[in-house]
Amino acid sequence: MNKQLYKSRHEIWLHTLFASFAINDQELKSRLYEFSQIHFRHMKWVGNETLACENDYNYDRSMKLLKRNSVFEVLEALRAEIINSHAIFDSSVLCERMRTDDSFMIYTLENLLSHAKNDAPVTAFNTARKWGELDGAQIDALTMFLFEESYKEYELILIYAYMQTRTDDALRYNIFQDLIDESHFHLKSFGNMMARLGILALPRELHEMTYKIKDLKKFVVDGIAEEEAAKEMCRNLSAAIKDEELSKFFDFINYQESYHIELMKKLL
Repeated sequence: MNKQLYKSRHEIWLHTLFASFAINDQELKSRLYEFSQIHFRHMKWVGNETLACENDYNYDRSMKLLKRNSVFEVLEALRAEIINSHAIFDSSVLCERMRTDDSFMIYTLENLLSHAKNDAPVTAFNTARKWGELDGAQIDALTMFLFEESYKEYELILIYAYMQTRTDDALRYNIFQDLIDESHFHLKSFGNMMARLGILALPRELHEMTYKIKDLKKFVVDGIAEEEAAKEMCRNLSAAIKDEELSKFFDFINYQESYHIELMKKLL
C-alpha cells in the first residue's frame, strides 16, 4: 500500500460526501452519504495496511469541487471518479474488497442515471444565501460559522483518524472513534446547511504539521480550548439568529461539544 492509494481514497470519500450534500432528494442524499461512510472505512483500512508495510500516508489532495448544475452532472462526475480510481489498485485482498464495493456503487449510479426522473436542478452552488426570514446580518453570521466549523470538523476527523491508526491503547482508540463519529455528524449537518444556502465548498487542505502530533498532551489541552471556543460560537449564533429551529440546533451542538471536552479530558 502507498500514499497514492490513500490519497485516491481520501478524494473519493470527499467526492461522495459532498455529492450527498449537493443533492436535495432525501433518499438519494442518504444513499450517497452511506457510500461515503464505506469509502471512509476504505481510507482507514488503506492507512492501516500502509503503516503495516512501514510506509506512511498524508492528507494531500488535488481534487476540486466543481459547481454542478444538475443531479445527473453530480452523479456522472462521481461515477467517473470512482472508475478512474481503480487504475492504481493492486491484486491485494483489500483492493479486491474496495473494487467490489465500488462496483456496486457504480451500478447504483448507472441505474439512477438511466431514469430521467432522477434528474433535478442542483442549487448547492447558486450563492442564493437565503434561509427563511433571516436578515442579511444573520445570514452573514451563519455563513461565517459554517465555513469555520465545517473546516474544523473535517480537520478533527482526519487528525483523530491519523492518531487512531497509531495507538494500541483501547481507551484512546475508543475515544478517538467517538470523536470521529461526532465530527462526521457535525460535518454532515454543516455541509447540508451550506448546500441549502447555496455556498457549498470544500474545506481547505490540512498542513501536515496539523495532524503529525508530537505532543499529544498539548494537542488535547489546545483541543479543549478550541471546543470551548466552538461552544461560545454556538451560543452566540443561537442568540443572534431569529429562527427557533436553528437556535435549538445550535444549542444541541453546544451541548455535544460539552461532552467532547469530557472525552478529551479522559485522554489527559
